[in-house]
Amino acid sequence: MLADDPVVRVRADLAYDGTEFSGWAAQPGRRTVEGVLSAALGHVLRLPEPVRLTVAGRTDAGVHARGQVVHADLPAAAWAVHAGAAPWRLSRALPPDLRVRSIGTAPDGFDARFSALWRRYAYRVCDDPARADPLRRHDTFWSPRALDLRAMNEAAALLLGEHDFAAFCRKREGATTVRALRRLEWERDADGVAVGSVVADAFCHNMVRALVGALLPVGEGSRAPSWPAEVLARAVRDPAVRVVPPHGLSLEEVRYPEPGQLAARAALTRRVREPEAG
Repeated sequence: MLADDPVVRVRADLAYDGTEFSGWAAQPGRRTVEGVLSAALGHVLRLPEPVRLTVAGRTDAGVHARGQVVHADLPAAAWAVHAGAAPWRLSRALPPDLRVRSIGTAPDGFDARFSALWRRYAYRVCDDPARADPLRRHDTFWSPRALDLRAMNEAAALLLGEHDFAAFCRKREGATTVRALRRLEWERDADGVAVGSVVADAFCHNMVRALVGALLPVGEGSRAPSWPAEVLARAVRDPAVRVVPPHGLSLEEVRYPEPGQLAARAALTRRVREPEAG
């Protein structure tokens, strides 16, 4: 695509089982969500090379998604020709563990990453051996100890708000670890599985899995509900906080403002945040 060729921005909403992917970001010699999707889009649109994608939240190896969002700037001519058949052709070109749920022209000002207001993740924990479902072993962490969700929610409430989450993030040079945590709450689903819902404006690397790792000892009774907040206040990684396995985690939803506010939101986010990874 030449620099002066007309382009159109396209939004796609995705779901994937992260079990067999080495995370989102393309890596030489590894099967990644970005690599598979960009190649499939290039094939479907009859482009000479894979499509460059911008994602709402980069997921780690083994992490799943039901509500991932990406955008791509595509040659307008190719999109005009193939847009109508793109969903059907993608369903045939993509493997069963990656689905494009919808794809279409994005509204003006849309940026999958910077326009987002917040992301919502869920982490599933089965703490009852009798309820461990083998059919859901790829998206549920099995805990050997029963969890007190009331104690976990008491601890979680102390972490809400805008803080420096350096204690729960893998630090990256030049990147901020300040995040606004809007929701961190545990409840049991219809099968008795403990599901933690985590909502923030964005997440730094390993943040959700480290937060869950800090709350599980509280639920098990080996730590007081005040302990995760004490770790947060120290703003340094605590070796006692384990990062839980990735397979229990799923990106469930990315929320955006109304179309007329997309560009303003993207501009604001760019000013206040360095590159991050969810």
